[in-house]
Amino acid sequence: MTGPDRPAKVLLVDDRRDNLLALEATLQGLAVQTVGADSGEDALKRLLVDDFALILLDAQMPTMDGFETARHIKRREKTRHVPIIFLTAAPDRDSHLALRGYAAGAVDYITKPFDPWVLRAKVSVFVELWTMTQQLAAQSDLVRERDAELRAAGVSVDEATALLKGALAADGELGREQVEKAMSALAKARAKI
Repeated sequence: MTGPDRPAKVLLVDDRRDNLLALEATLQGLAVQTVGADSGEDALKRLLVDDFALILLDAQMPTMDGFETARHIKRREKTRHVPIIFLTAAPDRDSHLALRGYAAGAVDYITKPFDPWVLRAKVSVFVELWTMTQQLAAQSDLVRERDAELRAAGVSVDEATALLKGALAADGELGREQVEKAMSALAKARAKI
């Protein structure tokens, strides 16, 4: 599991090993861990066992192309919100491929050869968004935990208040025991706050 204190993982999907190596080299130095997949099927398997901040996906691959891979990714609840940037060697003028990419769920579509600094900037933005999302989720968990602690403390305070009211109505030894119980309950509640 990836947390807010660990580097974001970026899934690189391309059927050509030299393209995967070029992507890894392009992203070197960024606060990301790259994971390579050489096919759409391999990418789907990796998505079953790991969480990713971003997917860089080759549009044109044999067997299962990037568009079909993206459709599978977007169907799964766990992965449907992972942003996908399509990479393709098709020329800029092929707007049909870009439209297919966006229809399959891509957030961006980049043609090869690409400017490595532009790709690094785009990856950095998505990784930063992922990091902020992870931090917000962790803070939300802490708020829920604190809320539960405060609710438990409120119950203890209510119990102590009831005991003190009972002690006021009672006389002698019974009253003293109820005050001691109330003081103990208040001490527990104070410890939770």
